[in-house]
Amino acid sequence: MSLLELDSVDSYYGESHILRDVSMHVEEGEICALLGRNGAGKTTTLRSIAGARPPTVRDGTITYKGRNITDLPTEDISALGISHVPEERRVFANLTVEENLHLAEVVSNPSNTWGRDIDFEHTGMTTEEVYDDFPRLGERASQQAGTLSGGEQQMLAIARALKQSTDLLMLDEPYEGLAPQIIETVENAIERIRDDGTTVLLVEQNAAAAMQIADRCYVVDQGAVVFSGSADELREDDETRQRYLGV
Repeated sequence: MSLLELDSVDSYYGESHILRDVSMHVEEGEICALLGRNGAGKTTTLRSIAGARPPTVRDGTITYKGRNITDLPTEDISALGISHVPEERRVFANLTVEENLHLAEVVSNPSNTWGRDIDFEHTGMTTEEVYDDFPRLGERASQQAGTLSGGEQQMLAIARALKQSTDLLMLDEPYEGLAPQIIETVENAIERIRDDGTTVLLVEQNAAAAMQIADRCYVVDQGAVVFSGSADELREDDETRQRYLGV
Protein backbone atom coordinates (compact mmCIF):
# COMPACT_ATOMS: atom_id res chain seq x y z
CA MET A 1 0.00 0.00 0.00
CA SER A 2 1.33 3.42 -0.99
CA LEU A 3 1.48 6.25 1.53
CA LEU A 4 -0.66 8.44 -0.74
CA GLU A 5 -2.85 7.39 -3.66
CA LEU A 6 -4.99 9.40 -6.08
CA ASP A 7 -7.43 7.28 -8.07
CA SER A 8 -9.15 8.87 -11.10
CA VAL A 9 -9.46 12.30 -9.46
CA ASP A 10 -11.40 15.08 -11.18
CA SER A 11 -11.19 18.55 -9.57
CA TYR A 12 -13.07 21.72 -10.46
CA TYR A 13 -12.89 25.44 -9.78
CA GLY A 14 -16.56 26.27 -10.04
CA GLU A 15 -17.53 24.73 -13.37
CA SER A 16 -13.96 24.80 -14.73
CA HIS A 17 -12.69 21.24 -15.04
CA ILE A 18 -9.00 21.36 -14.02
CA LEU A 19 -7.84 17.85 -13.07
CA ARG A 20 -8.95 15.08 -15.40
CA ASP A 21 -8.83 11.45 -14.24
CA VAL A 22 -5.57 11.94 -12.31
CA SER A 23 -4.13 8.75 -10.83
CA MET A 24 -0.80 8.74 -9.01
CA HIS A 25 0.84 7.34 -5.90
CA VAL A 26 3.58 8.44 -3.52
CA GLU A 27 5.64 5.82 -1.73
CA GLU A 28 6.84 6.21 1.83
CA GLY A 29 10.37 7.58 2.13
CA GLU A 30 10.73 8.99 -1.39
CA ILE A 31 10.91 12.36 -3.09
CA CYS A 32 8.20 12.36 -5.75
CA ALA A 33 8.21 15.26 -8.23
CA LEU A 34 5.08 16.50 -9.98
CA LEU A 35 6.22 18.44 -13.03
CA GLY A 36 4.60 20.45 -15.80
CA ARG A 37 4.32 23.85 -17.39
CA ASN A 38 2.59 26.78 -15.71
CA GLY A 39 -1.15 26.10 -15.52
CA ALA A 40 -0.81 22.35 -16.07
CA GLY A 41 -2.66 21.46 -12.85
CA LYS A 42 0.22 20.92 -10.42
CA THR A 43 -0.94 23.33 -7.71
CA THR A 44 -4.53 22.12 -8.06
CA THR A 45 -3.30 18.59 -7.37
CA LEU A 46 -1.65 19.65 -4.10
CA ARG A 47 -4.67 21.70 -3.07
CA SER A 48 -6.94 18.74 -3.79
CA ILE A 49 -4.81 16.48 -1.59
CA ALA A 50 -4.67 19.09 1.19
CA GLY A 51 -8.45 19.55 1.20
CA ALA A 52 -8.25 23.23 0.24
CA ARG A 53 -11.44 24.78 -1.12
CA PRO A 54 -11.44 25.56 -4.00
CA PRO A 55 -10.90 23.24 -5.83
CA THR A 56 -13.69 20.71 -5.33
CA VAL A 57 -13.04 17.02 -5.98
CA ARG A 58 -16.16 15.71 -7.72
CA ASP A 59 -14.94 12.29 -8.83
CA GLY A 60 -12.27 9.83 -7.72
CA THR A 61 -10.69 9.17 -4.35
CA ILE A 62 -7.64 10.37 -2.43
CA THR A 63 -6.29 7.84 0.07
CA TYR A 64 -3.65 8.48 2.73
CA LYS A 65 -2.27 5.57 4.78
CA GLY A 66 -5.21 3.52 3.52
CA ARG A 67 -7.79 6.07 4.69
CA ASN A 68 -10.10 7.91 2.31
CA ILE A 69 -9.43 11.63 2.88
CA THR A 70 -11.21 12.94 -0.23
CA ASP A 71 -13.90 14.88 1.62
CA LEU A 72 -12.06 15.73 4.84
CA PRO A 73 -11.53 19.41 5.73
CA THR A 74 -8.04 20.86 5.57
CA GLU A 75 -7.50 20.90 9.33
CA ASP A 76 -8.26 17.18 9.64
CA ILE A 77 -5.93 16.32 6.76
CA SER A 78 -3.17 18.39 8.35
CA ALA A 79 -3.76 16.64 11.67
CA LEU A 80 -3.22 13.28 9.95
CA GLY A 81 0.37 14.28 9.15
CA ILE A 82 0.24 16.05 5.76
CA SER A 83 1.97 19.45 5.69
CA HIS A 84 1.47 21.75 2.71
CA VAL A 85 3.89 24.59 1.94
CA PRO A 86 2.11 26.76 -0.66
CA GLU A 87 3.82 28.70 -3.41
CA GLU A 88 3.27 32.04 -1.63
CA ARG A 89 5.29 30.87 1.47
CA ARG A 90 2.99 32.94 3.76
CA VAL A 91 5.46 33.65 6.54
CA PHE A 92 4.37 36.18 9.15
CA ALA A 93 6.42 39.16 8.03
CA ASN A 94 6.20 41.15 11.28
CA LEU A 95 7.22 38.22 13.48
CA THR A 96 10.78 37.04 13.97
CA VAL A 97 12.04 33.73 12.62
CA GLU A 98 11.80 32.17 16.07
CA GLU A 99 8.29 33.55 16.64
CA ASN A 100 7.17 32.06 13.29
CA LEU A 101 8.51 28.68 14.37
CA HIS A 102 6.96 28.89 17.83
CA LEU A 103 3.58 29.84 16.40
CA ALA A 104 3.68 26.81 14.07
CA GLU A 105 4.42 24.57 17.05
CA VAL A 106 1.51 25.95 19.09
CA VAL A 107 -1.01 25.72 16.24
CA SER A 108 -0.04 22.16 15.26
CA ASN A 109 0.38 20.61 18.73
CA PRO A 110 -1.16 17.10 18.49
CA SER A 111 -2.79 17.66 21.91
CA ASN A 112 -5.06 20.17 20.14
CA THR A 113 -6.60 17.64 17.75
CA TRP A 114 -9.76 17.14 19.84
CA GLY A 115 -9.61 13.38 20.16
CA ARG A 116 -9.11 12.53 16.49
CA ASP A 117 -7.77 9.05 15.74
CA ILE A 118 -4.23 9.97 14.68
CA ASP A 119 -1.14 7.82 14.27
CA PHE A 120 1.91 10.05 13.91
CA GLU A 121 5.04 8.32 12.63
CA HIS A 122 7.17 11.47 12.80
CA THR A 123 6.78 14.07 15.52
CA GLY A 124 7.49 17.69 14.75
CA MET A 125 11.03 19.00 14.85
CA THR A 126 12.23 20.98 17.83
CA THR A 127 13.51 24.50 17.16
CA GLU A 128 17.03 23.26 17.85
CA GLU A 129 16.64 20.53 15.22
CA VAL A 130 15.33 23.11 12.73
CA TYR A 131 18.39 25.25 13.29
CA ASP A 132 20.63 22.20 12.80
CA ASP A 133 19.03 21.58 9.40
CA PHE A 134 18.78 25.27 8.49
CA PRO A 135 21.77 27.02 10.12
CA ARG A 136 20.96 30.28 8.36
CA LEU A 137 17.63 30.43 10.19
CA GLY A 138 19.48 30.05 13.47
CA GLU A 139 21.65 33.01 12.50
CA ARG A 140 18.48 35.01 11.72
CA ALA A 141 16.43 33.83 14.72
CA SER A 142 15.70 37.33 16.04
CA GLN A 143 15.21 38.92 12.60
CA GLN A 144 11.75 39.78 11.27
CA ALA A 145 10.68 37.29 8.60
CA GLY A 146 9.70 40.05 6.19
CA THR A 147 13.31 41.22 6.00
CA LEU A 148 14.68 37.81 4.99
CA SER A 149 15.78 37.02 1.45
CA GLY A 150 13.51 34.91 -0.76
CA GLY A 151 15.62 31.82 -0.13
CA GLU A 152 15.59 32.37 3.62
CA GLN A 153 11.82 32.82 3.60
CA GLN A 154 11.49 29.55 1.68
CA MET A 155 13.63 27.80 4.27
CA LEU A 156 11.45 29.27 7.03
CA ALA A 157 8.25 28.12 5.29
CA ILE A 158 9.62 24.57 5.03
CA ALA A 159 10.93 24.62 8.59
CA ARG A 160 7.60 25.87 9.90
CA ALA A 161 5.85 22.93 8.23
CA LEU A 162 8.34 20.53 9.81
CA LYS A 163 7.45 21.86 13.26
CA GLN A 164 4.20 19.94 12.75
CA SER A 165 3.89 16.19 13.14
CA THR A 166 4.59 15.50 9.49
CA ASP A 167 4.81 12.25 7.54
CA LEU A 168 4.19 13.81 4.10
CA LEU A 169 5.60 17.22 3.17
CA MET A 170 4.10 18.83 0.06
CA LEU A 171 6.13 21.67 -1.44
CA ASP A 172 4.68 23.95 -4.14
CA GLU A 173 7.34 25.62 -6.31
CA PRO A 174 10.05 25.83 -3.61
CA TYR A 175 12.67 27.05 -6.13
CA GLU A 176 10.63 29.91 -7.57
CA GLY A 177 12.60 33.16 -7.70
CA LEU A 178 15.70 31.70 -6.07
CA ALA A 179 19.28 32.11 -7.23
CA PRO A 180 21.06 28.89 -8.30
CA GLN A 181 23.22 28.73 -5.16
CA ILE A 182 20.14 29.11 -2.95
CA ILE A 183 18.32 26.41 -4.92
CA GLU A 184 21.19 24.08 -4.07
CA THR A 185 20.81 24.91 -0.37
CA VAL A 186 17.08 24.18 -0.48
CA GLU A 187 17.71 20.96 -2.45
CA ASN A 188 20.15 19.77 0.22
CA ALA A 189 17.58 20.52 2.92
CA ILE A 190 14.86 18.57 1.08
CA GLU A 191 17.17 15.57 0.72
CA ARG A 192 18.01 15.70 4.46
CA ILE A 193 14.29 15.81 5.25
CA ARG A 194 13.75 12.69 3.12
CA ASP A 195 16.73 10.95 4.69
CA ASP A 196 15.28 11.69 8.14
CA GLY A 197 12.14 9.75 7.17
CA THR A 198 9.68 12.34 5.88
CA THR A 199 8.18 11.66 2.46
CA VAL A 200 8.24 14.62 0.05
CA LEU A 201 5.86 15.48 -2.79
CA LEU A 202 7.52 18.25 -4.76
CA VAL A 203 5.65 20.40 -7.30
CA GLU A 204 8.06 22.32 -9.48
CA GLN A 205 8.20 24.12 -12.81
CA ASN A 206 12.00 23.97 -12.76
CA ALA A 207 12.05 20.37 -13.98
CA ALA A 208 15.83 20.14 -14.40
CA ALA A 209 16.42 21.05 -10.75
CA ALA A 210 13.62 18.82 -9.45
CA MET A 211 14.92 15.78 -11.34
CA GLN A 212 18.26 16.18 -9.54
CA ILE A 213 16.74 15.04 -6.24
CA ALA A 214 13.54 13.19 -7.20
CA ASP A 215 13.24 9.41 -6.98
CA ARG A 216 10.16 9.29 -9.20
CA CYS A 217 8.36 11.82 -11.40
CA TYR A 218 4.93 12.54 -12.79
CA VAL A 219 4.35 14.99 -15.61
CA VAL A 220 0.96 16.66 -16.01
CA ASP A 221 -0.40 18.60 -18.94
CA GLN A 222 -3.84 20.24 -19.15
CA GLY A 223 -4.84 18.51 -15.93
CA ALA A 224 -3.93 14.97 -16.99
CA VAL A 225 -0.96 12.72 -16.21
CA VAL A 226 1.12 12.22 -19.36
CA PHE A 227 4.19 10.54 -17.81
CA SER A 228 4.93 8.36 -14.81
CA GLY A 229 8.33 6.86 -14.07
CA SER A 230 11.67 7.24 -12.38
CA ALA A 231 13.71 10.42 -12.65
CA ASP A 232 16.26 8.49 -14.73
CA GLU A 233 13.52 7.39 -17.14
CA LEU A 234 12.36 10.97 -17.55
CA ARG A 235 15.90 12.18 -18.21
CA GLU A 236 16.15 9.63 -21.03
CA ASP A 237 12.72 10.49 -22.49
CA ASP A 238 13.67 13.42 -24.72
CA GLU A 239 10.26 13.61 -26.38
CA THR A 240 8.33 13.99 -23.10
CA ARG A 241 10.78 16.51 -21.67
CA GLN A 242 10.79 18.68 -24.77
CA ARG A 243 7.06 18.47 -25.43
CA TYR A 244 5.73 18.99 -21.90
CA LEU A 245 8.58 20.56 -19.92
CA GLY A 246 10.61 22.49 -22.46
CA VAL A 247 13.88 20.95 -21.25
